[in-house]
Amino acid sequence: MSASSSKEITVDNENQGQNEIITIDGEDQDNEKDEITAIDFELKQIEYEMQKLEDRKQILIQRKEKLKDDALLKRSLSVSKKDWTKEDFSWSKDLRKALKDVFKIDKLRELQLPTMNAIMSNVDVILIMPTGGGKSLCYQLPAVISKGITIVVSPLISLMEDQLHGLQKHNVKARMLSAKGSKENVKVIMNALVDKKSDLKLIYVTPEYMAKSNRFMNKLQKAFEMKRLDCFAIDEVHCCSQWGHDFRPDYKFLGILKSMFPGVPVLGLTATAPAKIIVDIQKMLDIQGCLVLRATFNRPNLFYEVRRKPTDKETCLAMIENLLKNRFKDKSGIIYTTTIKDAEQLTTDLRALGLKVGCYHAMLEADYRSEVYSKWISGKYQAVVATIAFGLGIDKPDVRFVIHHCISKSMENFYQESGRAGRDGKKAVSIVLYRLLDVFKLSTMVFQDKVGLQNLYKMLEYCLDQTSCRRSLIAVHFEESWTRSDCAEMCDHCRKPKESKQVNIAPYCRHLYQFMTRAVQNETRLTALKLIDAWYGKGATTLRVSSVPIPKFTRESGEAIIGHLLGNGYLQEDFHFSAYSTISYLKRGPKAALALDNTHEILFNYELH
Repeated sequence: MSASSSKEITVDNENQGQNEIITIDGEDQDNEKDEITAIDFELKQIEYEMQKLEDRKQILIQRKEKLKDDALLKRSLSVSKKDWTKEDFSWSKDLRKALKDVFKIDKLRELQLPTMNAIMSNVDVILIMPTGGGKSLCYQLPAVISKGITIVVSPLISLMEDQLHGLQKHNVKARMLSAKGSKENVKVIMNALVDKKSDLKLIYVTPEYMAKSNRFMNKLQKAFEMKRLDCFAIDEVHCCSQWGHDFRPDYKFLGILKSMFPGVPVLGLTATAPAKIIVDIQKMLDIQGCLVLRATFNRPNLFYEVRRKPTDKETCLAMIENLLKNRFKDKSGIIYTTTIKDAEQLTTDLRALGLKVGCYHAMLEADYRSEVYSKWISGKYQAVVATIAFGLGIDKPDVRFVIHHCISKSMENFYQESGRAGRDGKKAVSIVLYRLLDVFKLSTMVFQDKVGLQNLYKMLEYCLDQTSCRRSLIAVHFEESWTRSDCAEMCDHCRKPKESKQVNIAPYCRHLYQFMTRAVQNETRLTALKLIDAWYGKGATTLRVSSVPIPKFTRESGEAIIGHLLGNGYLQEDFHFSAYSTISYLKRGPKAALALDNTHEILFNYELH
């Protein structure tokens, strides 16, 4: 292009408050299309450069975060190099004496002594220990021999009630603060905080109460000034992290503890937390570089089993009845349900079959809950049918079985709930009753959580797996190395091994997409049930596609295919609010373009039958 063919345009530059001259080359100076094309080209170039800078920015941010996280881990490592198992601390003899005299225990379990020694040395600790591993003793025993008060932050009233019940048996003075507490109880606790003669050792409180009660925080400050605060124990500490499976917004308030009460150690306790969440918790609680103690996830005495849950209610009841009257005859257990309604209905149905079971959920009166708990502890009830509000920190070592009437919301939840069996170290059983439609019941409850669906689908994959060692699946989730031989045939797959059979389910995925296209054409949405019905030639004729053959395998196999496609992004849930509930519909997932390519394979380790 020649210089004579250039044209100058004056553009008002808002940012600099002055006119800017842009020269655009073009053969035809009067052709506005050329000018627009040139501007568009330049804008694209700018966008490209901006994207490159943004990508570089993200890389640098991630690298900076990794370096900071690595520094935290190094600090934690340096703290962990100290021998915390020694028994030559000034409190060691008192600790041993109280263990035997007060708690009637002869021997400490793994990591209990290091945790107590670190806390009593004013070192912050995060302890990851399996359900039933003895986490609560790590703050209860030091509290008994100390002169001040330990504050225990816990997310559930039922959990606190369980622990108070246990402490009362050992004559340890402890009280609980919650929104439902009496004025007299609140007054006693507030006075005890600032009374040097008080024999109160532990105060249990919900994070919500701490966040909302200025009076309590004021008393804590006074207790701190009087050197009466010994420790903050934060139970279920994974609730602090937005990446955790039970994120609780009020746990954020606990981030002020280190700045308000410098020198008072913080003990965070959880049964489940991968490295990413541990780092997040450290940052949130301002205890970066603290001592991190992690016990192995494995419960060698637990037998893991997954069963297909019968669609028919009566058949399902008969299965549970058979388990309780035969395999678990005269043995104590827990049956977990998803909702309060489910818990009440299942209790009624099982009682009608002559089974001695009690119902437990958060909406029952405290006295009634205590009565159910007592009858179960004493053996008058064989099992408690309960929501997950029950069982955290329970003081009943001889639970021989845990049955999940519906799958758990996450692997973490499942691990904790199943771990309430066999705390005495003797053999116990964890059984999950799985069916696909229960997944959609749960997804409408968790989809608004940051990682709710992601966690639920991991549990779905655990149930769909037909051959892998159950323990190896749990180990992978909790970032531990594991070999199948380590299971010692303590799961259904290791006891009766099956051959792994891979099948390419991509053609079936494309078939399902055709039903979805038909539904769109009919201006309707497909629930999982409607999709399965249409695939198997049932339900509304308007949703069927004549060119798609009815599967030769069972409906159970068809549901497994849909579950696998959902968990791996080929299908996706689409949530809609109705006047009374949230409904889950299915649509093509983010990997739909891949699936539509006829050369693409979706391999599934499943025997279609």
